[in-house]
Amino acid sequence: MAADLQAKYTKLAQEYSKLRAQNQVLKKAVVDEQANSNSLKEELKQREQGLRKAEQEMDSLSFRNQQLTKRVELLQEELLTTEAKGKKSKNKGDSPSQPSFQTQSVFDEDLQKKIQENERLHIQFYEADELHRQQEAQLKSRLEQLETDAEQHQTVVDNLTSKYMDTIEKLQNDKARLEVKAQTLERETKECRLRAEECQQQLRKYQTELSSQLKQNSSVIQEKVPFNDTKYNDYNSLNVPPHNRRHQLKARDAAGQAVSFVQDLVSALLNFHSYTEQRVHIYPLDSSIEPVSPLNQKFSHYLHENAAYVRPLEDGLLQLHQSITEDTVTVLETLGKLQDFSKSFSTYTSFLQKILPYQLKSLEEECDVPLCTASLNAKNRELQNDMKTLTAVFEKLQNYISLLALPSVRLDAIPQSSSSAVFTQLGACLHGLHDTTKELSKHYSQKVTLEQELPTVTQKLRTTNECLLSSLASLTNSTGKIATFFSNNLDFFASSAGYGPRGGAGSLNPLQAESMLSNKKKASSYILTVRRTRPESVPYTEALSNRRILTSSTESREGLMQQVQQSQEKIARLEQEKEHWLLEAQLGRVRLEKENQRIADLETQLSAALGGDSVASQTVSLTPACTDPETEEKTSREECHSTSVVGMLTTTPTNEVVGDEESREHLIKTHYMTRVAELTTQLQMSDSKAVHFHAESKYPPFTAASTQCRALAKRLTIAEKSRETLIEEVKQANQNITRLQDELSTTKRSYEDQLSMMSDHLCSMNETLSKQREEIDTLKLGNKGNSKKNKGR
Repeated sequence: MAADLQAKYTKLAQEYSKLRAQNQVLKKAVVDEQANSNSLKEELKQREQGLRKAEQEMDSLSFRNQQLTKRVELLQEELLTTEAKGKKSKNKGDSPSQPSFQTQSVFDEDLQKKIQENERLHIQFYEADELHRQQEAQLKSRLEQLETDAEQHQTVVDNLTSKYMDTIEKLQNDKARLEVKAQTLERETKECRLRAEECQQQLRKYQTELSSQLKQNSSVIQEKVPFNDTKYNDYNSLNVPPHNRRHQLKARDAAGQAVSFVQDLVSALLNFHSYTEQRVHIYPLDSSIEPVSPLNQKFSHYLHENAAYVRPLEDGLLQLHQSITEDTVTVLETLGKLQDFSKSFSTYTSFLQKILPYQLKSLEEECDVPLCTASLNAKNRELQNDMKTLTAVFEKLQNYISLLALPSVRLDAIPQSSSSAVFTQLGACLHGLHDTTKELSKHYSQKVTLEQELPTVTQKLRTTNECLLSSLASLTNSTGKIATFFSNNLDFFASSAGYGPRGGAGSLNPLQAESMLSNKKKASSYILTVRRTRPESVPYTEALSNRRILTSSTESREGLMQQVQQSQEKIARLEQEKEHWLLEAQLGRVRLEKENQRIADLETQLSAALGGDSVASQTVSLTPACTDPETEEKTSREECHSTSVVGMLTTTPTNEVVGDEESREHLIKTHYMTRVAELTTQLQMSDSKAVHFHAESKYPPFTAASTQCRALAKRLTIAEKSRETLIEEVKQANQNITRLQDELSTTKRSYEDQLSMMSDHLCSMNETLSKQREEIDTLKLGNKGNSKKNKGR
């Protein structure tokens, strides 16, 4: 486990180093992209500044153009005025026309220069505007492309960072889990080392004890045992072995299963031989139309006698099963019926050897039929080989069965090691029989399909072929069942039954088996005479449980009595407080009634003095409404009766107004009468509880205290379970807290990085704003200077 953990840890470290290297490369690529984007932004800012300068120049040129146009208009107006004045002067004389013509020519030249300058400025303005538009379009397209590239790079970076964060978190979790696992494994190794040391100490202790016991026993044997009967085989053969009942039951069960399987095999063999006889009478010549060949007649005669050879197999194995009982000894030396079964099997094997040449010749006659095809001929050859193999397998089985039956005739014919080898070979031979029958069934089915294609096939032959195929299928199934049964029970057949002399040397003698059975009968009869019915008594576990219940019930009874005493003392203290506060409440109620009565009287007097009947009636109607519940409560309290089993105490209602002392005495009297009634009822309840506890103490197994103890035990187990669940929840909460703290630290770090980047960006923006303000100020100053110059012109 440690090597696997080390390998996993190294693998995780390699993956982490790879991911870290990839992360460094990606960080470098992100930094390069950021630098590229910053350079592009700087270039964009420079282009924007150039654009602003061009716009400012354009604005100044337009302003200059407007000034020039105004100047041209003024000059045109002056020209018109001068022309008008010139016409007037022509009428007066030619002398003043000369200077006016000269001024006119000067103005015309000046105007022509201004027009050319204006045209040149228009052309420059148009070219600058076109260039500005082209540059602006190129910069916009480049800016869009860069923004898309930046977004793509940012998405890739985000995906990679999330992926790497997930992998890092997963690796951290795996690392933590592996560390915990490594700690647990180290703890387990320490515990295993401690256990190994303890086991080694115990082993040394046991070795010393066993060596001392061995020395002691060997000295006792040498001193006290005068004769060892297992040392010599001649003396050991006289010892009677013990009886193995389990082996007998297993042997009988196995023999019963073998009988059922052999019965299926016998029925399949009978059907196979009978349907083969029918086929001989039908094919290649039908006996109802023409006589069959002498060879087939003799073959059918032998096949007709198959029951005399097949039935003894079932009978012999059934007799063998009946001879195996619980009161017998089942070993190869005592199985006399196995010899009878071996003889029956050898007779059937000789029967198969006798009919084999006739069957081969019959198949050759089928091959000699004119309608027999080459494929059918090949199948007949395969069937001949299968029949030869089947007969050889039965011969091999007969040899092994006869070998197993030899010890019942002659002792020490086969040693134990050889018998196990014989059983193994017998199982292999049974599997070979199953394979042979399977091949025979397959080849026969192929032959039947080829025969059905012939035109001379009759319905009788088809039904016979189908019956033959069914018998072969049942034969295959029965042989397969026998082979699997024998292979499953091969260990039981090959193992020693435990019968034999002490020390494992030699085999069991039939005389020893008889003496063993007689000793078994004597022992069983002795045990029956010795056995007596044991008197009925309370089981030990039940007595312990009753004693435990009794002790727990007494303890619980004492605890309950203490609780009852404490509760009674508490009840008495509370009752005293209750009496005191009831007296105070009753006195307060009497004073309140007197005050209400006095207020009512004063209100009636006031209303009478004022002469307002309406007001008096309203006050009178209000005061009873206010005092109604209290008076009703008082009357209801005064009219209550207190009764008990001891006697009945009644109070007479008082409806007349009395003084303070009489009312106080009356209230105290009623209170104590009710208190006496309550105390009598409590006394009766305590007497009934005491009687109940006394009855429970007489019958502790049926008390309610035991049920309460069980309920408390259940509650204790439930509380422990809930405590365990809460501990697990606390562990999970701690794990979640650690995870959230890690996430918080990572998010905090990322936010700090973002804030630093934003602060840098803000600084750069402030610098750009300050530069733009300076440029604006310089442009404003330039505009003011130009405006002053224009005004000066």
